[in-house]
Amino acid sequence: MKNSDSPVNKSIVAALQIGSCDEGTAATLNKILSFEKQIKDSKCSLLVIPEASLGGYPKGSDFGTRLGYRKPQGREDYKEYYNQAVDMDGKELKAIANLAKRCKTDIVIGVIERGGSTLYCTAAMISSEGEIVGKHRKLMPTASERLIWGQGDGTTMPVVAGKAGKFGTAICWENYMPLFRTAMYGKGIEIWCAPTVDDREIWQASMRHIAYEGRNFLISACQYQPAPTDESTRDPEWPKDTPLINGGSIIVSPMGEIIAGPIYGQECLISAEIDLDEITKARYDFDPVGHYSRGDVFQLTVNDKPQGSVRFGEE
Repeated sequence: MKNSDSPVNKSIVAALQIGSCDEGTAATLNKILSFEKQIKDSKCSLLVIPEASLGGYPKGSDFGTRLGYRKPQGREDYKEYYNQAVDMDGKELKAIANLAKRCKTDIVIGVIERGGSTLYCTAAMISSEGEIVGKHRKLMPTASERLIWGQGDGTTMPVVAGKAGKFGTAICWENYMPLFRTAMYGKGIEIWCAPTVDDREIWQASMRHIAYEGRNFLISACQYQPAPTDESTRDPEWPKDTPLINGGSIIVSPMGEIIAGPIYGQECLISAEIDLDEITKARYDFDPVGHYSRGDVFQLTVNDKPQGSVRFGEE
């Protein structure tokens, strides 16, 4: 029998498909802010903005490194990249927090975060009241990303109770880490946020799989960066007139069905209505950390303690 007093679990979620500007973080921030009317008009309760949007994803850069040595120019390149990164209490994230408050939406945004002299690929989680309520530092930078980004630890894996539901995030190829996914399922995630720069077709298959495996909604926001216009800066091995990152942002239901996107080749906002009751229905026959988990056979231990190398006193 239907309970007429049951809460309304419907809301709108969105992904903003944009790319970092060559001119730097300030220009990228202004571009994000220029979408304010579209964000308001969408009436979204949760918005995801791509990996490394503020700070940039330096696709194709090698930072002057070869196995066994590093060129002086690479150190200069790193200094410039470091200068474009943001602080968690800095003016850039304050501007995004104000945007969240004006638009009455929670926001997950990919940034390059300064942590001392180390850079982290981070997803900042901002409430509709304009407060930073959590962050996730990428646990496992991929391939050459390890040259420029540090590794996060288990202290930054929150699942936050937001307007649209309980949301958390995995950045780009972290989504391929099965134990990471299990930990997030165990925290009760309802909306999986996946900021990325992966524009490949197989990414769409992965996003549908994770939504279906976790029986949760999923929002993947990918950058769009057009082909370089300056031939002197284009990698000669990169196909001419081919976008550096081509988008492909997508929203998926708990049954693995695409409900918005993917869109390629442009900057845009995509949105979709979700209903949290669909999660309950989807988990009727498959709950990855419930009746389908076989905890008597398989168990996962998560280290959520700080892993800093310096401790003072009896911490």
